[in-house]
Amino acid sequence: MEIGVPKETKDQEFRVGLSPSSIRVLSENGHTIFTETGAGAGAGAGFSDEDYRQAGAQIVPTEDVWQCELVVKVKEPLLSEYRFLQKGQLLFTYLHLAANRGLTEHLIDCGVTAIAYETVEQTGSNKLPLLTPMSIIAGRLAVQFGARFLERQQGGCGVLLGGVPGVRPGKVVILGGGVVGTEAAKIAVGMGATVQILDVNVERLTYLETLFGSRVELLYSNSTQIEAVVPEADLLIGGVLVLGRKAPVLVPRSLVKRMRSRSVIIDVAVDQGGCVETLHPTSHTHPTYVEEGVVHYGVPNMPGAVPWTATQALNNSTLPYVLQLANLGSKALEINPALASGVNVFNNRLVHPAVQEVFPDLAR
Repeated sequence: MEIGVPKETKDQEFRVGLSPSSIRVLSENGHTIFTETGAGAGAGAGFSDEDYRQAGAQIVPTEDVWQCELVVKVKEPLLSEYRFLQKGQLLFTYLHLAANRGLTEHLIDCGVTAIAYETVEQTGSNKLPLLTPMSIIAGRLAVQFGARFLERQQGGCGVLLGGVPGVRPGKVVILGGGVVGTEAAKIAVGMGATVQILDVNVERLTYLETLFGSRVELLYSNSTQIEAVVPEADLLIGGVLVLGRKAPVLVPRSLVKRMRSRSVIIDVAVDQGGCVETLHPTSHTHPTYVEEGVVHYGVPNMPGAVPWTATQALNNSTLPYVLQLANLGSKALEINPALASGVNVFNNRLVHPAVQEVFPDLAR
C-alpha cells in the first residue's frame, strides 16, 4: 500500500505521524511510504528528510502525499487541507470531531474513512491505547506549563508551586482522576505542591489512594465540592474525558470569577470542548489570555511542545495499527474490533455513536 505522511500544519505542531523507525518497519513489509518535505520538522521532532530516505521513504511535495490510499497524521486536517481529502482514502489521526462540526461535515461529504486515534478502544477493557501516551504527556506538561504561567513575568500571580520553608506551597486542583489527572498529580506532588483530585468514580479514587497515599487529597466530584475547592486553587487543571463526546462544563463563569486574581487554568480537555466555561482554544504562539482576572491556557495540541518525545511515544502505540491497515486496508476494520471502534466516518456517514449524539442531524 502507498502511505502518505504529511507535514503538520497546526500552529507549532512539530510532531509527525510516522517516525523513521516506523517507516523502516512498513518499508520492510513491502509498503511504499511518501513523506512530505520537512515533515520531521528538523530540530522539532528531530528527524531530517535524509533520516526518512535512509529508512525507505520517498520525500515528495504536499500534493503527492495526499494522493496515497492511507494518510497517517497527528492532528486533524485544517481547512487548508480539506481539498486534499478524497473518497476511498483512509485517514488515521486524532480528530476530536465532537468539538468540530465543520470538519465532521467535510469528512462525511468527501467520502474518506476517518479513523480517530482517540476513539480506538480495546475490547472489554475501556482502554484507549492511542490516546493514553499523549494524555500522559499532556498531564505532565499541564503542571510544567502551569508553573511557568504562575510566574509574574508570564502574567501569573507569582506563586511558586513548591513553596519554600515558612511559605505555603501552591495549591493544584485537578478535575478528573484519569490518565491526565494522575500524571499531573505526579508532577505536582514532585514539585511539592498541595494537590487535590476530584473524580466521580469512587473505584478510581480508591486506586489513586494506592498511588499517592496521603500526599494527595482525593475528593468525590460534584458541584458542591467543585465550588468549595476551585476558588482556592492557584492552578486549576481540567482533565475530564467522555469518550467521543464534548466534555461537560464543570466550572461555570460565576465560579471562575471567584478564583484568585492571576491564578491559572489549564484545560487539557479543550480539544473536546473543555470543562471550563470561560476557556477557549489557544495556540502555542499565543497560549494564554486573561478573563475574569484569571490566566487561561487552552492549547489543544500540548504534546506538540515536546515533539521528539511525543512522536516516538505515539508511534510506539500506533505502528501496529498502521501496519494492519497497510496490510489489509479496510478489511482490517472487520478483523480488529479496536480499529473498528475508532472509525468515526465511513462511506459518507457519521458512524461513531458518541459523535452521533453530539450531531444527531448528521447521523441520518
